Amino acid sequence: MITKALTTRKKRLSPHLELSNSRLETMCLLIMGMVNARTVNLSHLACEFPTDGKVESTYRRLQRFFQHVDLGSDWAAPLLVKMIGSGPTWHLCLDRTNWKIGQRHVNFLVLALVTRRHRIPLMWSVLGRAGNSDTAQRIALMKRYLSVFEVSTIKFLLADREFIGAQWLDFLHKNNVPFVIRIKANQLVTTQDGKTQNLSTLLRTCRGKRNFDARFGGNNLGEATWFSFAAKRIKGGELLIVVSNRPAHRALATYKKRWAIESLFGDTKTRGFNLEDTRLTISKKLELLLGLVALAVAWASKTATKLIGGGKMKRKKHGYFAKSFFRIGFDQLRKLLRSDPNAAVSPWILIPPIITRVV
Repeated sequence: MITKALTTRKKRLSPHLELSNSRLETMCLLIMGMVNARTVNLSHLACEFPTDGKVESTYRRLQRFFQHVDLGSDWAAPLLVKMIGSGPTWHLCLDRTNWKIGQRHVNFLVLALVTRRHRIPLMWSVLGRAGNSDTAQRIALMKRYLSVFEVSTIKFLLADREFIGAQWLDFLHKNNVPFVIRIKANQLVTTQDGKTQNLSTLLRTCRGKRNFDARFGGNNLGEATWFSFAAKRIKGGELLIVVSNRPAHRALATYKKRWAIESLFGDTKTRGFNLEDTRLTISKKLELLLGLVALAVAWASKTATKLIGGGKMKRKKHGYFAKSFFRIGFDQLRKLLRSDPNAAVSPWILIPPIITRVV
């Protein structure tokens, strides 16, 4: 059964990836191994391969895969969208995840696709250093997205306070990318009545929700863009302020969906594939690894879709789900890989022989 399931995956991926049969087989077994072993560590994955060869030989095979395979930056994005069968539009969430391997920093800038049930990494870049991304890196990532998908696929781009800056917001606005981004309370703005002050002063009496239009900076900025702002106080009295290039009446509710990317990072790490177990530090290898993990996340998520269908997920007394959508699919997928591998690979059949640009 494993051989037949492996053939199905290879058949669906081969038209889209310029890989030899041996490399493609290694890729498919890697993804399956990540699910079974719940880790991306190559020494552990070498024990998961269904082969009579020595573990040391399999480990060397995995090392050669990451050493020699280079699929480019965005090879996985169209495959991921087709596998989860998303509708014509979705939310995008932008954030970073980082950790250290010895003294080396691993720092991913990730653009994630978020729907009502699914959350998967879609595109990413390795920053190669510790700390925040800069404007050029964010713009470069969004340009890559717009080269593969139409801007009409974006409901909203969501990001937290790290992802601000006049040039960045101007780029999004000029390219008609709808966004809701949290900003800092010390940001200076000019309101429509001509007053220039920082947001904390402007909102010092804010108790409920407040919507208003303003532009960044002072009155001397001439043709600076007017944006919509929404604000409210959250626990502890802190101000939650978001800016958008769309009407602000639903901005705060939309911004709540940004938390999905935080949950996604948990799926790729301790709740799922333990991404931080990797010993890889070279950017090209890390980008390839995250592509494999993204396919595994989409596989688990689509397995949950098949299991639950249109049914409701179980909730506990406090109102939260007993299990996340990802975890339901992940547990079911691990079970199927041991009991019925042919049923486990059914989501891969959703990937068509030819993928065109998503409009």
